[in-house]
Amino acid sequence: MFSRKPGDKEGANHPFACFCQKSEIEFLNNRISAGLTRRGFVTGMAASALMLILPKLASAQTAPPPANPTHPILFTNFRLFDGKSATLREGLFLLVDGNRIRTLTQSKPAVPDGTQVIDCGGRVVMPGLIDMHWHTIIAALPLPVVLTADIAYVHLAASAEAERTLMRGFTTVRDAGGPAFALKQAIDEGLISGPRIYPSGAMITTTGGHGDFRSLTDLPRSGARISSSEQTGGSIVADSADEVRLRVREQFLQGASQIKLVGSGGVSTPRSPLDMLTFTEPQLRAAVETAADWGTYVMVHAYVSHAVQRAIAAGAQCIEHAHLMDDATASLMAKNGTWLSIQPFVSEEDTVPLSGPSREKMLAVFAGTNNAYTLAKKHGIKTAFGSDLLFSAALATRQGTMLTHLLRWYSAAEALKMATGANGQLLELSGPRNPYPGKLGVIEEGAFADLLLVDGNPVENLALVADPARNLLVIMKDGKIYKNTLNA
Repeated sequence: MFSRKPGDKEGANHPFACFCQKSEIEFLNNRISAGLTRRGFVTGMAASALMLILPKLASAQTAPPPANPTHPILFTNFRLFDGKSATLREGLFLLVDGNRIRTLTQSKPAVPDGTQVIDCGGRVVMPGLIDMHWHTIIAALPLPVVLTADIAYVHLAASAEAERTLMRGFTTVRDAGGPAFALKQAIDEGLISGPRIYPSGAMITTTGGHGDFRSLTDLPRSGARISSSEQTGGSIVADSADEVRLRVREQFLQGASQIKLVGSGGVSTPRSPLDMLTFTEPQLRAAVETAADWGTYVMVHAYVSHAVQRAIAAGAQCIEHAHLMDDATASLMAKNGTWLSIQPFVSEEDTVPLSGPSREKMLAVFAGTNNAYTLAKKHGIKTAFGSDLLFSAALATRQGTMLTHLLRWYSAAEALKMATGANGQLLELSGPRNPYPGKLGVIEEGAFADLLLVDGNPVENLALVADPARNLLVIMKDGKIYKNTLNA
């Protein structure tokens, strides 16, 4: 399917992919290292996959998406966190007309007959949350299922998880690698419920780089033969500047809003050390230049300083992870205005048990998390929030919990601003490739009407977002109400 690996693509990209059971990931690593063919590997994993059937995994969404509103919606009696200021505002009226915020004023606007009025009871209205590192297709499926199931089942399961993602208050996600184009289209057309998706397409790597999970018997690479992961759009190998340009253009042909490249090793790729480098600087530059030709940008997976520095030298505008960067690298990022999209992994509750080299790499990343955030604050790096949770329906529910981890370095207001307004600014780098041109992550006139009504004050108690079923009373995306329990 996507690949035969203990962390599939970018989820492979780090230790934080869920592999469900330690014994399964140990078996997986051993079989990969032995260099089995894909056919033999999948056969060997089939029994495990049967034992890992997801309990009550929804094969369809629980309810049809709401229809386009026929009348404006007026919110009254609320306090506002607008995604920009740490201070709540009161005494406002917010009018949603269509999919935009039309009016935000202290005086009640004139509204047409039939306008729906929502009295918020003094609660807090805030922008919908944004996750800048999410994998929409494989967030909730165990890896053995991903490897052995029919691709149609994988996409059906992704549809069910998309609805759950939206119900957690994440109205927008940036997909950090995977075949999310069809899912995005179905959501945009109102066929299913889910967040806005900024798709990257297949994660582009090199031979031997993170995301190259071919067995040794598949080597040497020759002719037009491609791996199953390349066939399904999980990841793809490029070993020259010309190949890089080709693979980048292929993702844009399918509708990518930005490009994901691998610049260093990954935790969950068994034969990919964290300190190894993949693309040369000219090869990285080929991707950056091609993306610029399309009016957008490249995000580069890189953990260690020399990988981050090479990506910056090539012109990359966003670095994913960078948990092991040093002070000089952080200073360089700040000087160049490079975005840091980093994930606050702080304990093994957010991870899957790993063994061998993958576990050693996982621990190294954990050990670097505090230093990376400390350096980001010290140098004033533009920092984005993402969760990067993979291969587990249970871990996927911790999306909001991951946001609360930021309290180790930031105030609740700073964390909320990062997951709303700041993330919205990063999304704007996609320029003309932006699938949703308009303001996201903020509540202001003219912005998209993506908002949450929180039962409590998240600026004082960020833990409220970790229990969305209880604390998010209204969830609106694109002017449509997907949840309203005010009268329950």
